[in-house]
Amino acid sequence: MTALETAAYVLAQAPAPPNDPGGQGEDFGKSSPVGLVLLILFAVAVVFLIRSMTKHLRKVPVVFDEDKAAAAAPAKVKRAEAARETEAAEAEKGETKPDKDETP
Repeated sequence: MTALETAAYVLAQAPAPPNDPGGQGEDFGKSSPVGLVLLILFAVAVVFLIRSMTKHLRKVPVVFDEDKAAAAAPAKVKRAEAARETEAAEAEKGETKPDKDETP
């Protein structure tokens, strides 16, 4: 036999079967108590997340109505919007108020 034939013969042989084929030994398919604890913790976390999401979704209005939103807006926001509208109306007329920093 030549060296090439020997190498081909060695490479062509099937490997010997391992003692634990595919990880299917004595403990295959069994779980530990740690897995049960993790599963219970995940279930509790999901329950709390669902409760929290339900609380937040109850706050969301069914219909997004601008009139209702304006009625629910705080007075400060309403005053700011009214001031912007008056400034816009004055700007259209060409009237401008002097700024506080400007001196006449």
